[in-house]
Amino acid sequence: MEKEENPTETKEQEFSEEQEKNLNENSTINESSEKVEKNDLKELTPEEKILELEDKLTRTFAEMENQRRRFEKEKEDAFEYGGYSFAKEALNLIDNLERSKQVLENDDKLKGSDALKKTLEHLNVINKDLISIFEKNNIKSIESLNKKLDPNFHQAMMEIEDDTKEPGTIIQEIQKGFTIKDRLLRPSLVSVSKKTSKKEENTKENKENTE
Repeated sequence: MEKEENPTETKEQEFSEEQEKNLNENSTINESSEKVEKNDLKELTPEEKILELEDKLTRTFAEMENQRRRFEKEKEDAFEYGGYSFAKEALNLIDNLERSKQVLENDDKLKGSDALKKTLEHLNVINKDLISIFEKNNIKSIESLNKKLDPNFHQAMMEIEDDTKEPGTIIQEIQKGFTIKDRLLRPSLVSVSKKTSKKEENTKENKENTE
């Protein structure tokens, strides 16, 4: 009489066989992965290691040198032009002094008075002191009158007919310009000469002919 198979024992056996199969497959996969990793992480020769280290050192030193140069440039700019914004604002003091002088000079009640004379003298002293302080800090006014218009330092606000000057010559300074070191602080606002128009020339000729 044959022994009947126990269903429970059969299932346990099948499960055990399946586990063993999975373990074998995982082991095979791990072995393959280890082989790939070993191939990828191939041991470098001493010469190759030295070359790799030299390359890394060269890159590191190059980056350090670039950072040093950037730092030196930023430090230099900060030292040279650190007062740029302050100087630009300080120009308003000179502008206000000039406006005050013009207002006082155009006041009919003050014209010719000792009070006006003394006040203008004080304003001129203050103005000279400010200019002196600027010059000590390499802030200089731009020379404008009787020079040819230079777009880098002068800004033409109007043209004035003047046949005695070469066209484009600065004949009036509306607002003084300044530089700080080799950098423009603000341009000079100027008026430049231009030739008399043909219409006016014809009128002048007709007048002369009539006379």
